[in-house]
Amino acid sequence: MTHQLMTSKNEMYVAPIVNRENAMTANNFEHISMKNADNTPLRVRRNGNTQTWKRKPDEFRIPVKYGLYEYYNITDKNCHEWTIVS
Repeated sequence: MTHQLMTSKNEMYVAPIVNRENAMTANNFEHISMKNADNTPLRVRRNGNTQTWKRKPDEFRIPVKYGLYEYYNITDKNCHEWTIVS
C-alpha cells in the first residue's frame, strides 16, 4: 500500500506505508499528518531494533527519534500513519 504525498516544492511522489516486512530494514520515516513549523512532513529516524514477539507474530514496534528530546514508537496499530523515506 502507498500514499501520494507532496514535497515542499509541490511535487507529487508515492511513498510506501510501513508494514512488518519493510519495518525490519527501513531507517527513516515520515508522518502523514504531523507537520513541522515550515509545513514539511515530520521526519524521524530509527532509534533501536525492531521488536517482534513470538506469541504475537503480527505485532511489531520500532523506536524512533525526532530532534533532540522527542521519541515515538511506530507499531502495528499506527503504522498506517507513517511512510518510509528513501
